Amino acid sequence: MAKAKKQTTRGRKQDRARVAGGQRHEVNYESNKTRKSAAAVKKAVTKVGNSRKRVEKRLARKS
Repeated sequence: MAKAKKQTTRGRKQDRARVAGGQRHEVNYESNKTRKSAAAVKKAVTKVGNSRKRVEKRLARKS
């Protein structure tokens, strides 16, 4: 019987620091979190890049 590979957290932290504008579940998560539309999230990703901090800052500014 082969041993199961131990899962590592490698890459998870940097993945969570990004918003994938082309993935519906990520856009929906961010839109629910910031209470903005999915279109607004996609527009913010296009405007400032995929950094979660910059996207959230941009969405908060547009209140």
